[in-house]
Amino acid sequence: MSGWPNLSDLLVGIETKAPVGLVGAPLAAGSVTPGQCDLAPALLRQTLRRIGRYDVETKRELSTRIADRDDVDLAGLSIESATEPIRDAVRFSASLHALTLLVGGNNAVTRPGVLGLGLPLDKIGLITLDAHFDMRETHEGLSNGNPVRALIEDGLPGANIAQIGLASFANSRKMHEDAVAAGNLVVTVSEVRRLGIALAVDRALDQLSHCEAIAVDCDIDVIDRSQFPAAPGGRPGGMAVHDFFAGVRRLAAEPRVRLIDLTEWDPPLDPSDLSALTAARWVAECLAGFEMRPI
Repeated sequence: MSGWPNLSDLLVGIETKAPVGLVGAPLAAGSVTPGQCDLAPALLRQTLRRIGRYDVETKRELSTRIADRDDVDLAGLSIESATEPIRDAVRFSASLHALTLLVGGNNAVTRPGVLGLGLPLDKIGLITLDAHFDMRETHEGLSNGNPVRALIEDGLPGANIAQIGLASFANSRKMHEDAVAAGNLVVTVSEVRRLGIALAVDRALDQLSHCEAIAVDCDIDVIDRSQFPAAPGGRPGGMAVHDFFAGVRRLAAEPRVRLIDLTEWDPPLDPSDLSALTAARWVAECLAGFEMRPI
């Protein structure tokens, strides 16, 4: 549409000089609640044309180019089999771009995304915006319910993990106790409402002040279910969508953040376009934050 600069204008294909890379990881295997999260990357790209580039609050127009590195071929793969190709795709993107956006797929893509940063795990931090601890046991295999526990078992120190948005009646006592025992920072969704998302993010960044690189996991079910119906794990009482956007923007502004993922969006669960527009707005917030980084 003439006169309507939009996010799709910023997708430039395989462009090694683009500051931001986009990698699709359409993984559906191993979901605790089976669904079609694999449809999310394609719908996200289609919806970008509906999100403008001008921010009326800051009076700035987004201009950062995004190298669309396409989807990793994960057809028919289990989480275990998909781990290496996702890790390698993120590693390649991270070698070329200051920030990589990893679009799932279910939350199991977070682990290979972190591993793809290519640093020793004691130098990497993980911040999750998530209603869940993702601390299910791994003895029965990997799933979208245990990427945080799997990373801890890989060697990621708990002191390198900050979790924001944890919801009541969506987790078990053992998961909570194990997260605290590991040293994870835990910020509940009620604390976000009471203290503000800015303070929650600042606490997370303080927790990870010793880390050289940071990955951010945006499990979309952190948002209140009424504001994002297409998240299988979303529940009433979740994070307000405006807090989610503000948190993402603040995190993207941190230069040590090298990877931000978006997971657990199951498009067929929302017959409207609300969830798609919210997910596409996530891209705008990532770019807006990225453009706030010191030059």
